[in-house]
Amino acid sequence: MGKYKANLIKYSAIALVAASTLALGGCATRLPAPPAVQASNPDYLIGPGDSINIIVWRNPEVSMAVPVRPDGKITTPLVEDLPASGKTSTELARDIEKALAKFIQQPVVTVVVSNFVGTYDEQIRVIGQAAKPQSLPYRRDMSLMDVMIAVGGTTEFAAGNRASLVRNIEGKQQKYNVRLDDLIKDGDISANVPMRPGDVLIIPETFF
Repeated sequence: MGKYKANLIKYSAIALVAASTLALGGCATRLPAPPAVQASNPDYLIGPGDSINIIVWRNPEVSMAVPVRPDGKITTPLVEDLPASGKTSTELARDIEKALAKFIQQPVVTVVVSNFVGTYDEQIRVIGQAAKPQSLPYRRDMSLMDVMIAVGGTTEFAAGNRASLVRNIEGKQQKYNVRLDDLIKDGDISANVPMRPGDVLIIPETFF
């Protein structure tokens, strides 16, 4: 009986060490949570697919709505192939004024953007087990919850708490863990994190 008890203690100790090793190994490979980021309000940059309303004061005949072409340029009757992508509405208005100055004396232009898409490098991309994987235009103060609402949540096969966020920081890609199940299913607001332009959300499939 004494020998049996000694063996039981021995095997229990081995099992405890093994479990501790597995736990430590899991912690070592777990991605960190996204760092806190300072709130920023960057100006919206025009991108391909946006619609541009060009208003030229006292010149309604050259005021019109035009799309930004896939190559990032716009065309109007008096201005051909003017680059628009990557510019703010104010910057584009000044460029149009310079181009129109050849035909109109001291033109005053206002640009209003509609049907927002944004530049490709600022879009939020959601891939994997989202209900509707897609690219989303970045919005000021956009959060992880906003993104999940836009893509319709996750599929039944998603491993939400193993999702990762890929973010470009100072020219380097960093990968962080996000807890989608805690956020969506449990309503844990602490799992909600701010999104940044260019973030990529990867939602893996669960293991059965």
